Amino acid sequence: MAMHSDAIDGPHQGQSVLTAGEPLARARAALLMLHGRGASAEDILSLAGELAQPGFAYLAPQAAGYSWYPNSFLAPLASNEPYLSSALALVDTVLAQIAAAGIPLERTILLGFSQGACLGLEYVARHARRYGGVVGWSGGLIGPNGTPRDYQGTLAGIPVFLGCSDVDPHVPKARVDLSAEVLRGLGGDVTERIYPHLGHTVNADEIAFARGLMASLSKEPT
Repeated sequence: MAMHSDAIDGPHQGQSVLTAGEPLARARAALLMLHGRGASAEDILSLAGELAQPGFAYLAPQAAGYSWYPNSFLAPLASNEPYLSSALALVDTVLAQIAAAGIPLERTILLGFSQGACLGLEYVARHARRYGGVVGWSGGLIGPNGTPRDYQGTLAGIPVFLGCSDVDPHVPKARVDLSAEVLRGLGGDVTERIYPHLGHTVNADEIAFARGLMASLSKEPT
């Protein structure tokens, strides 16, 4: 099933948002899934079968042109505009749709892989609030070394997972380390796992962590 984002000006606005699992109106929790560069909403939504938890709605927005922003996430921020701001606004729109369906932010997890992980982590840092959790597979905060990280707000002890290879060709370990430090500074309960000699991929341990995080939210609210 596909929804559409609210039409505000930007390359990603009006893009479809694919859904799976429980309908939003009946779901007890939500997983917002952000795909990587060159991939699609269908690709990341296919992981719903491995993550399967009762009561969850899965939502995966589609990036225009299959990319959230054109250059490396380590490039100067201005070089990735207006795409980056548009992508962040789309995340905001989908979260608003989830909230409008009656699922609170505390029962909504943001999960992304690669470029989608970078987008999700940057969104959460810029909008530090009490989410249900945050999962970043092979990603880190956006911007070149030296980018100010004076983010506001608090993550209020929510679980945050960062997983990456120590030799990932796209994501330097130092950026994962920095992202973990910054998100801890915002109050996140950060789990960072660096996997030796892994490729740019998602492994079983990362899937298992996400599934466990979802299981903690899939129970009936008390």
